[in-house]
Amino acid sequence: MRDGTQSGYGYTDPVNEDNGANAEQVPTKRRRRVEKTVEITDPKAIRALAHAARLEVISELYESQLSRTATELAAQTGLTPSAMSYHLRALQKWGIVVPAETTGDARERRWKAAGTEFNIVSGGSVANPELAVVDLELDVFRRRALSYSRARNEQRARGEVLDSSAAMILASKLLYLTMEQRVELNHRISEVLRDYELEDPASIPNGAERMATMWSLIPDDRSPGLST
Repeated sequence: MRDGTQSGYGYTDPVNEDNGANAEQVPTKRRRRVEKTVEITDPKAIRALAHAARLEVISELYESQLSRTATELAAQTGLTPSAMSYHLRALQKWGIVVPAETTGDARERRWKAAGTEFNIVSGGSVANPELAVVDLELDVFRRRALSYSRARNEQRARGEVLDSSAAMILASKLLYLTMEQRVELNHRISEVLRDYELEDPASIPNGAERMATMWSLIPDDRSPGLST
């Protein structure tokens, strides 16, 4: 999901039980897909996104490109299925999610992302309603980091040997960029991330673990003037 800067989040919990160091490594096929961007510009729609559960649903459906039921999404977010159904209908109203083809148990509707990319465009006013969305995204990131840290501490307490390569990474850097360079940097990072998307999201290689990524590019108005 993007809102001027590029940002997105998923989950860091394992998605494949066979995650050992000796797991057979299968070449990963990257996703080939027709790109469709869903762009939100209506301030009312942006305000409607300022809910943690709705942001998690958008992240799950857009990042995985898989369909989910209200029950499945409710279990992920800690809500009841009926409450999740309400949020899904609200997202459908703004064209963010759409009903998907039903497989298996036809008694419960499945939902999918209405596109492959999701953008918020507000016009840059001072009191941007999407700032509430950014705050919720950062809160989700914070909760994910704490959950990961607790899980690692529990593993240490059990005497398990931890793989240092699986550690969380957080880095920042200040740059001086022209507008053209900003556009180029955003494009290059987007391309790198896209290279690691699975061609078939339902076919996960052995040893793969779902990782959350977040990329942002924010003008730093606090920077001191350059000395001459």
